Amino acid sequence: MDKSGGKRRHKRVKMVLPLRVWTNEATEKPYQELAHTLDITPRGARLGAIHQELQPGEKLTVQYRQRKIQFRVVWVRQLEGSEEYQIGVEASDMGETWGLELSDCDQDADVPTEVSTRQ
Repeated sequence: MDKSGGKRRHKRVKMVLPLRVWTNEATEKPYQELAHTLDITPRGARLGAIHQELQPGEKLTVQYRQRKIQFRVVWVRQLEGSEEYQIGVEASDMGETWGLELSDCDQDADVPTEVSTRQ
């Protein structure tokens, strides 16, 4: 849950954007792959097509078009019967993230926060 008492700060907007994702830190298994968003907010996203088990707190760089955005993994969920994961990420920088008009993402959205789970 987030620090706002289990409420999202922004509504999610369903949007599939093609991405390149890689780890920031030198790890035993360097990670890089193509993925996509499932939905986005001005400060984060839910990513799909992740084939590496990442950990909450891990730092990632996500490239969308010419933008390189620093994120931290907030939650990870393995899809049932699959080697694929969905992850929730939050931007490290408070600047402009996606470069898209997200007027549907009102502040203080009354939407429950997804809980970090691992199946």
